[in-house]
Parts: sequence; C-alpha cells; structure tokens
Amino acid sequence: MSWVWRMMLVAVVTLVPGAFVLLVSYLATRTMWEHWRLAQREAMSSGVPVSFRDVLATVHLKELVQQARAAL
Repeated sequence: MSWVWRMMLVAVVTLVPGAFVLLVSYLATRTMWEHWRLAQREAMSSGVPVSFRDVLATVHLKELVQQARAAL
C-alpha cells in the first residue's frame, strides 16, 4: 500500500465519524477473505469440505490488530 493511500486512510479515520467502524469492517472482511482462500486451498488438497463457520472459528483478534497495523 502506498504512503499516500495510508495517509488518506488515517485522515478519513480521524476526521469522519463512523470511519473507525468502517475500517474495522474492512479489516475483518480482508482477514476473513484471506482465511477463506487458505481454507479452500487446504480443502481441495485434503478433500474435506469447509464451511464459513469453520473459517470464522480460525479468526482471532490478534490477526485483526496485525492487519490494522499493516493497513496504517
């Protein structure tokens, strides 16, 4: 992510009411998508079906914080 995009994101989060919730939603979606792709890849190799509930159980708050730090 370029530094310009990061600075715009920081400005929006600090200035716009409700932007923090939008940022957290974006990070949660991004993390879920990454876990979903990984689970699908593992499911194809092992032949075991994967559900959204299984993927949701693997997401931790620590990963969301790491994603937030990487985004900003």
